[in-house]
Amino acid sequence: MNSPVLQYSLSGISKLQAQAIFQMLILVWSPLYAILLLVGCQLAYANEHVAIIFRNELPKPVTLYWDGKDDIRIPQNGGVPLAAKGGELRINSVPGHKFSYEYGGEIHHLIVQAAEQYSYVVLLAGKDDISVHCTVTSNGRKDSDLPLKIRVVPWWSPRGASKFLQLVRSGYYNGVALNRVVPHFLTQFGISPDYQTRTHYREDRIQDDPVHDPPIKFVPGAMSFAGSGPDSRTTEVFIVATGTSQNQLNHFGTNPWETPFGVVDDVKNTPVAKWHSYGDMPPYGEGPSSQKMYLEDGYEYLARDFPLIDYIQECFVVDIVLDDMEEEEL
Repeated sequence: MNSPVLQYSLSGISKLQAQAIFQMLILVWSPLYAILLLVGCQLAYANEHVAIIFRNELPKPVTLYWDGKDDIRIPQNGGVPLAAKGGELRINSVPGHKFSYEYGGEIHHLIVQAAEQYSYVVLLAGKDDISVHCTVTSNGRKDSDLPLKIRVVPWWSPRGASKFLQLVRSGYYNGVALNRVVPHFLTQFGISPDYQTRTHYREDRIQDDPVHDPPIKFVPGAMSFAGSGPDSRTTEVFIVATGTSQNQLNHFGTNPWETPFGVVDDVKNTPVAKWHSYGDMPPYGEGPSSQKMYLEDGYEYLARDFPLIDYIQECFVVDIVLDDMEEEEL
């Protein structure tokens, strides 16, 4: 297994091809040596193996290709494109493999990296972020239809960003109450006003995202999913409040499920700074109880006991359109 030629060839073939090669070797070489070689190479393949998920967040389907030598491009998934706005494809690969897709008249390239950091890749056609626009109430619902722009940055937290975009596209956050508003700390929301919907999604957990090295720093306006333990993220998210101390900013992210997936830029000049606060949830304060909100009469409980609570009115994802794309592609 010290041959550089053999190691190089293994990095570019499938597991089945590798197994076929070593089955031939068993017939040619001494049985014991060949078996030891086969086991060693299978272990080497397992160490390199990457189960990678590609997710298409673009507004049109795209076909994913594996890029070989001499400009060879092989369509993946039998040539079936990844569906627009959330289509996913899982591929078993190894670090260093190259993939590509076309969007907006350009070919966009991807290189498979180490599994612990890049096992989930979001296709954005070279863009770094994707916008979510919302309308919200503020000031104890005295003001309504106020614009709130969220900049989602998938490479910060690819699973978290994709989950949030999926929920926005489904309309999940429309009409959601801002149930935990604590000045100089955070605003938390994400319990649907519909009982069946919130009950269903309460069990729909996603895996934690790897923490970057160095970690993405929390700042006022940063958004993350809330959780209660490893791999516990469902629908509840929080926005870091203005005036949050540096000590608290440093503490955010110490839990493995707290990884920023987006940010409200210049948050102090947005409706976030004027959301009505009833204080933290019990037992830390006298604000709404999230446990009571999950009950069948949860939003009746809010209307009765917390009449000034503010709400997300509506959210939608802004489609990614490259500068040179035709207007009809909006």
